[in-house]
Amino acid sequence: MTAAQADLQIDRPEVADGAALWRMARDSKVLDLNSSYSYLLWCRDFADTSAVARDEHGEPVGFVTGYLRPDRPDTLLVWQVAVDETHRGRGLAAALLDGLVARVAAERGLTTVETTITPGNTASERLFTSFAERHGARLEREVLFDTAVFPDGPHDPEVLYRIGPLSLTPSA
Repeated sequence: MTAAQADLQIDRPEVADGAALWRMARDSKVLDLNSSYSYLLWCRDFADTSAVARDEHGEPVGFVTGYLRPDRPDTLLVWQVAVDETHRGRGLAAALLDGLVARVAAERGLTTVETTITPGNTASERLFTSFAERHGARLEREVLFDTAVFPDGPHDPEVLYRIGPLSLTPSA
């Protein structure tokens, strides 16, 4: 944890955090914005596989949402990662991701992390590539959902990043 992260606490989200998560996703300008209702449900139903970073006042300033794949319970699918604009550039997204994966691995066992990234989302590409490198894991990429399968107009393809098997001791 860097000095800039020292005043932050990372823990499970609560329903009361849903509105802040929705605002951070909206303000990111790169994430697909889901309904505010979905963020409330996410904080209730998937708190064990998600994480929120809180500032010194207990206010959410970053989050990672995820779930265990029903057909692969050893795989954490990371849905969204966002950091409030005032806290970007300090390594908070990486700390959130590392902390969440370590927690879920300890509680549930994990071998793999997956996420999808649209081409050109450089920040996410760097985040997950560096995660794989830190944990000595293989990174595979393939198009999961092509543009043509989205029913609501033009949408970039979603590229699946599959990282594993995991070694949760960071490599030097």
